[in-house]
Amino acid sequence: MRSKDHWENVYTTKPTDSVSWFQEHADLSLDLIRSTGVGKDAGIIDVGGGASTLVDDLLADGYSDLSVLDLSEAALGVARKRLGDAEKNVRWIVADITVVDLPSKRYDIWHDRAVFHFLTTPAQRAAYVQTVFRSVKPGGHVIVAAFAENGPLECSGLPVMRYRPDELHEQFGESFKLLAHCTEHHQTPSGKVQPFVYCYCRLLPS
Repeated sequence: MRSKDHWENVYTTKPTDSVSWFQEHADLSLDLIRSTGVGKDAGIIDVGGGASTLVDDLLADGYSDLSVLDLSEAALGVARKRLGDAEKNVRWIVADITVVDLPSKRYDIWHDRAVFHFLTTPAQRAAYVQTVFRSVKPGGHVIVAAFAENGPLECSGLPVMRYRPDELHEQFGESFKLLAHCTEHHQTPSGKVQPFVYCYCRLLPS
């Protein structure tokens, strides 16, 4: 099964609040975004945002230039339906992050919780990082979360990568200055605990 087919199947056959990555509110992500100090008109993209409620909370906070990208159109459909008329205030992008052509120097904040660890080949990760480099403004903020070194070996039946904080930052290279890293022990709807590591960087001006 191709990856897109896999995720379309997940979001058309399972309740959104039953999948292992479900969060009622993405509090740590929201706190990190707030801590950047960007203005409410800053360009923010949530990569792999799917049905996440992060976009709801960003809108409620007054952020006005929001994009949500996901491989699954069904996942984005869940979020759009939940937002109602407010969905018109968000750019929705159905795409594979390893091949998508995003606008150059467009975003002040790049956020990704739990996409990067699905990139299991060096070529996929290099393509992802190159997209970040092209589409984030110089001086822009990059927040990426992935399974920690003691996290699960699979998620949704797919193999994943696991990282120590320094390993996650190393994937991005010297152009990305590490500002902070933190861990999160995410409790899944089934009661299991999944450790995540968050890497918060800034793209250095060239």
